[in-house]
Amino acid sequence: MGKRDPERAGVRELMRKERRKMKPQPAAQPAAGCAACPLYDPLQAMGISMARFDRVVALAGNPNTGKSTVFNALTGLRQHTGNWPGKTVTRAEGGFRYRDLDYKLVDLPGTYSLLSASQDEEIARNFLLFGRPDCTVVVADATALERNLNLVLQVLEVTERAVICVNLMDEARRKGIHVDVGVLSDELGVPAVGTVARTGEGLPELAGAIWEVTEGQVRTCPRRPDPPRELRRALEELVPMIERLAPGLPNARWVAYRLLDGDHRVRQALLSGELAELVASAEARAAPRRSRKIALQGAQ
Repeated sequence: MGKRDPERAGVRELMRKERRKMKPQPAAQPAAGCAACPLYDPLQAMGISMARFDRVVALAGNPNTGKSTVFNALTGLRQHTGNWPGKTVTRAEGGFRYRDLDYKLVDLPGTYSLLSASQDEEIARNFLLFGRPDCTVVVADATALERNLNLVLQVLEVTERAVICVNLMDEARRKGIHVDVGVLSDELGVPAVGTVARTGEGLPELAGAIWEVTEGQVRTCPRRPDPPRELRRALEELVPMIERLAPGLPNARWVAYRLLDGDHRVRQALLSGELAELVASAEARAAPRRSRKIALQGAQ
């Protein structure tokens, strides 16, 4: 690895020291009402109130993909704006109802990547990683799909619970561009839906895909690109260490990427036990849902 070896060795040594200091945290006791959700506190810290909502959905995408139009079309008048806590970046939230469930839709800042090079990117990355939404919808421009796939692939490193919204399909058709969303879904391993948010085309199918992902009706299995050989060696060393610190973490490879890139926030969350607590919280929240599903199946 050449020049990267000392940095990797430093990361490993720091993680070993910090692991010795960490003590197991007692399981959190559920509170009444909305606060019973184990992710209540992390979402509240991000300014996201889950009162009167059953599921939280993140909306991500490059600028100029029609993301705001998708947001407005899904939420209608059930929306409001404010700022992210401690930031000057505007946050838009809204709600929609589908199959007797109320969804909170959080419109993340438009960004080209999740590499935390700007405040917008940091907000989007932190929400996906630490807020653990039930589903992330990535809006892509059908006329420039290849350019948009950079963000799509980064999101799929962070979460498997994703839906790709291929918007502006009408403009693609006018330009003679054919996007086969079925093939795209097969290649990416997550649902893909073609939409024209301005006219409402494809939005019922998008809501249906969100429901299928949040309720576990469809099994997502993102296809992640193979890294170069030297980077793969670094990942093979780091990923098992990360998984020991945060057992069950679904995005250990992404965390390893961020550690190698010197991301202080992710490193802090890993070593402090924050990521491990989020994993435990997500599993606790999923357990009642699994129990209800088994009960319903048994009653049939």
